[in-house]
Order: sequence, then structure tokens, then C-alpha cells
Amino acid sequence: MTGRIVVGVDGSASAAAAVEWAAGDARRRNRALRLVHVCEKWARGLGGTQYCAGMLEGAQDRAREVAPDVELSTEILTGNAVDALIGESVAADSVVLGSRGLGGFAGMVLGSVGMGVAAHAEGPVVVVRTATGGRHGRIVVGYDGSEPSHAAMAYAVEQARVRDAELLVVYGWRLPLFSPYAAAYGSLMEEAYQEEVRVARERVVPWRERNPDVRILNEEVGEHPVAALAKAAESADLVVVGTRGRGGFASAVLGSVSHGVLHHVHCPVAVVRPRVHAHEGRLREE
Repeated sequence: MTGRIVVGVDGSASAAAAVEWAAGDARRRNRALRLVHVCEKWARGLGGTQYCAGMLEGAQDRAREVAPDVELSTEILTGNAVDALIGESVAADSVVLGSRGLGGFAGMVLGSVGMGVAAHAEGPVVVVRTATGGRHGRIVVGYDGSEPSHAAMAYAVEQARVRDAELLVVYGWRLPLFSPYAAAYGSLMEEAYQEEVRVARERVVPWRERNPDVRILNEEVGEHPVAALAKAAESADLVVVGTRGRGGFASAVLGSVSHGVLHHVHCPVAVVRPRVHAHEGRLREE
């Protein structure tokens, strides 16, 4: 994956945390860093352009403190924040945002700008709530074998490798509900669960074989994927999910599993959407 890591800057605390996270990621993965701010129309008309420029300068100074050797650029954009950031994502390695914003990203609460970008941008979108604390040495990924979760898995493996961290692959499968009087279903439920576990474990094997330098663990639990991922996130540096899935992540579109993880997980969350242009290229080659 090539391109720059793009960060949305707006002067909020979470955006500042996003700048720090992205600068560290750019340093580890040898990527250029691009800081952008969407200057609202009212600000441009009232001399606010200078304020917008000052905001970017402050973010640039912080990025240089974290990663002094990273190639760094800044730009003031105009228009709608969601559209501008989705446009940036096409040529970007990834897009990094704070979970809440102000100014140029005035609606950045989960469900507005951040959610809109995560739902429609190409490639990974990382949402950062607060400045990261101590290092856990673990990346968590939700994986069910679907194409979106495949893209999430690839991103998670890369993150684990450059951080020298272990990768925990989580598969949550909620058991079907039966009447408490239907005791005969007990053995069937157990067999179904064991089959889910077997298939989930087999899906991880090729990733482990292709990436012997990364310690890949797997965990299968009989509970809702959001609950499983939120629990695993308590000791994680990053949680990675796809935009939607199948099986244990059957409802994983923004608004369900990805939406739930963004709302309930406090560490940085990467939502990885397969790249449309890359997919079209593979179809042409075939």
C-alpha cells in the first residue's frame, strides 16, 4: 500500500490525538504525512483563513515533534468535510480522524463526519478518541473471511509487524436462541458452535503461514462480535474491523458491528473498506 497518511485537523483535542497517532504511524511505516483542514465558508469570509492556517501550523509542529524525519505537507481545503476527506482517501494510504471535532469538522461526532468518512472512504479510516497511553503490544482484528474483513486482516497484520506486536484475531458468534424447554437442541447447538470454531480457526491458518514473523493468535467466543471486540480492545493498541461481513459479523455494516465498535471501544479503531480501484484492477487482470 502506497500513498500518504492524511489527517483531518480542526483544533479539537481528539484531532490533536489523531495527529500524534498518524505521525507515529507514518514514522513506523515509512509514509509521508499530509495534514488537511476544511475551512468553512463563514470563516473564509471573516478573515478566518489566517486562523485556519495557524491551526495547521500548530498541528504541523506537533507532528514534527513526534516524527521529525517524516515527509510532511499541509493544505487548507474548501467544501464539505465528508466529501473532501473521501476525495483525499482515494490516493491516500489511510485517513486518520479525531472522534469529535469543531471548526472545519464541526459535526465530527460518531454518526456524522467521522461515520460518513468511515462508511465511504477508500482504504483504512482510523478514528482516534484520545491521546494513546501506554503500549499493550497487541493489535486486535475482527475477521470472518469476507472480503471487507480480508482487507482489515491485511492492514492488521501490517500494523502488528511494524509495531512488533502480537495480533489477536477475534471471531464472535452469537448462538441462536431456543426455547428453554427445547432441551433436545442442546447437543445440536454445541455441534454448531464447535463447527463455527473449527472453520474460524482454519481461516487464520493461511495468514499465520504467510506471515511467520508475526505472532498471530485467535480467539473464538460465543457472543456478539461488538461485545467480543470491545472486551479484547481493553488490552489493545488498535482495533481493526471491516465495513461489513458475514457469519459471525453478518451485520457488520456501519451502524451495526463497525458502528458499535466505534461507539464502545476507546483505543484507536481502524475501519477498513476494500479499495474500489484496486478491485476493478484485479477484475481487469482476470
